[in-house]
Order: sequence, then structure tokens, then C-alpha cells
Amino acid sequence: KEEKAKKAPEGKIVKKLGLKIIKKEEKPKPVEKKPAPAQKVKPPVAKVKPPEVTLPPVAPTPTPEPSVEEEKFELVQIGENIPVRELAEKLKCAPNGIIKELMVFGILANINQTLNFDLASKVADKLGFEVELFIEKSDLDFTEEEQDNTKDHVPRAPIVTIMGHVDHGKTSLLDAIRKTEVTKFEAGGITQHIGAYQAHIKGSPITFLDTPGHEAFTAMRARGAQVTDIVVLVVAADDGIKPQTKEAIHHAEAAGVPILVAINKIDKPDAKPDEVKKALADLGLLPEDWGGQTIYVEVSALKGTGIDNLLENLLLQAEIMELKANPSLRGKGVVIESKLDKGRGPLATLVVQSGTLRVGEPFIVGCYFGKIRALLDDKGKKIKQAIPATPVEVVGLPDVPQPGDHFMVVRDEKKARQLSNLRLQQQREIQ
Repeated sequence: KEEKAKKAPEGKIVKKLGLKIIKKEEKPKPVEKKPAPAQKVKPPVAKVKPPEVTLPPVAPTPTPEPSVEEEKFELVQIGENIPVRELAEKLKCAPNGIIKELMVFGILANINQTLNFDLASKVADKLGFEVELFIEKSDLDFTEEEQDNTKDHVPRAPIVTIMGHVDHGKTSLLDAIRKTEVTKFEAGGITQHIGAYQAHIKGSPITFLDTPGHEAFTAMRARGAQVTDIVVLVVAADDGIKPQTKEAIHHAEAAGVPILVAINKIDKPDAKPDEVKKALADLGLLPEDWGGQTIYVEVSALKGTGIDNLLENLLLQAEIMELKANPSLRGKGVVIESKLDKGRGPLATLVVQSGTLRVGEPFIVGCYFGKIRALLDDKGKKIKQAIPATPVEVVGLPDVPQPGDHFMVVRDEKKARQLSNLRLQQQREIQ
């Protein structure tokens, strides 16, 4: 009877502690007599129940996976310029590691050399870090207070960025969307290229950002420019997941932006959309028809198949998000791209985020102060004003700004000029 009494608690312990203990207990059966502290075994019997509660929380083994991603894409704040030594400290590596990465870009540097933000961000990206531009408050203390009454907020167009692998038809999809737009309104070929443009479906506009690759998207986000509302991830049905696909997913998730998947090239004979869905589901993008929340649309940019369905789903997503802005404020926006035009001088394509831009208004963007001489829409036509979520090209800049620079209409021209001069002076001192 005593032996049976001993065996009973042992059986319970075996159930809680697993197979490893069974193997140990099967061999040392005689040794079981020694643990006379059967009394000690009884307390554990009381403790055997709590482990049942503690085991489930310990079970979330997925915790190491996010920690790995966080380590790969750790966020680091740096200034407009940073020495190699300081960058190495922030990226947790030896200065020689930074110098080696710079050599890949064809730059010979020493430990004390100063790098600008764009170059430092490229090095950080190679080493698995995300960088964010940190600017002292003294550089940003140009704020003109305005009363932003929520009663004045009105629905605005969604701003969409199309991302994906370079060979998966991203550009073709952008062209297909714009061709339908051009055909509807101009009955001609595609007009000028602009970094952002609008398409219309059932009378509702959608603004698309045609940024040159993921680097521009990262640079804008690093500068605090949260422009995009929705990301369309383009994946080829005949090619599947690529490194750039995963990179795009990471950028969208880091920015907190919903993803809509466009499975392109479904007209190909070797297209396997279900395999693409399965692969993306493994990356966290579970399709709606599989019980998830990610919208999937099958398209063929080449034949124009599914384009209208894609646009309708984007509008549906935008309705759920209830995107609004106040057009009565002074205009503010973000530079999408910029260039130097021989005839018109420095030009900047930007998206208006709030308020309204008007011809003749004074503005400040990055280091530069100027006045809006002309506004052009995405079809190259002159317009007098631009409302929220509208892509527009601005003429009247003194120099070429950087993508991601904030653009704002000002009331106090004198103060804006002073701030512009201060920023330019600081930039020269650093260079």
C-alpha cells in the first residue's frame, strides 16, 4: 500500500514534467525508495496544478521571432550629419565596419569623418538598422498656430504607394492605372511623368505615389514624413516572394500602414496565385477568404484585367479608414521628388496633407524660403489651388529640396526668411 501511495504522486509528476523524467524514473526504480522525502513530493503535488496555468503563458514561443525582427530593424535616431565614430556606437559595431560599408559605396573615410543623413541611412540599412532623422527643437520652432476645428474636416482622397519587386510589374501596374485615367479624360497617350498622380473611380479620386523604389519611401519615413495611407504590394503570380517583397512588407508594417496585395501576371500560363497567397500568409498577410484581414486582388497589368476591382477595393479600404482633412488651414505637404528644370528652375512634386496651397503664397520647405509662382496638376495643367491629398508640382523654389522635406505656407515672411537663413548657415558650417 505504501508503494502504491508513492507511485501515485510519481505518476502525476511524470504527466507534468514530460517524457524526459519518465526515462529517468524508469531506470532508477530502486532509487525511488531512497527519496524518503515523500513528504517533499506531496507539496509539489499541490504545486503541480499551478504549473498547468503557468505553462500556457510560457508556451508563446513566437516571442523570439519578433525579437529577431526587432534586432534586424532596430530604430536609431541620428542628426542631419554624424561622425563615423558616433554612427558606429549607435549601430553597435566597430568603426572599421562602417568604413568597410562606405568602401562598398566607393567612399574612403576615416573614423573622424562626418557623414550626411542620406549616406548614414544607407550604411545603417546595410547593417540591418532603420534610421530616423532627429532635429533639435530650435530648428523646428517655426510653428504658426491655427484653429483646427473638426467641424471643418472633410473626406479626402486616399494616398496609395505601390511597392514590390522590381520585376513583378510595379511600373506596369502604375501605367495600367494611369492609362485608364488618361483614356477617360484625355483620350490620348500618357502625358508628363510626375511622382504622384490621381485616378478616379466612380467619381472618387485616389492619389498614387510613384516613388523611385523603396529607398525613397524609407527616406521620407525617416524624415518623419508619414504620407502613405495604404500600400499596394505587387507580387508576380509566376515568381512568388522575393527579398524586396519582404522588405516592402517590413516598411509598411513599420509605418503602420495597411497592405493590399495585388497578385500580378495572372495571365501567365505558369501563374500560381494560391501559392503566392500561402507564402504571404506565412509572412502574416492572411487573405480575407482564408479568415484573415488582408485584401487580395488578382490583376494583369499587361491586359488590364482586375484594375477596376483593385481601385474599388482601395476605395473600400479608404471608407473604412474614414480619411479626413481640413482644407481651410494654410497649406502643408511633403516633398515626394524634386529636380532642376532648365526652363523653370527648381521644381518639387509634393502631396498636400492639410490645408490648401494657393498661387502667390509664401512658403518654407527644408532650408529654403520662396513664393509659389505656379501650381501644376498631375497632367501638367496650371491650377490656382491644391486641396488635401492632391499631388501638385510647385514652381518658385530657390533651390532643390530633398524628398521627405516638409512644405508649409507661412504668414510671417520675415520669420520664415530668418529661419531659412539660419538653416542654410548651419548646413554650410557642417559641409
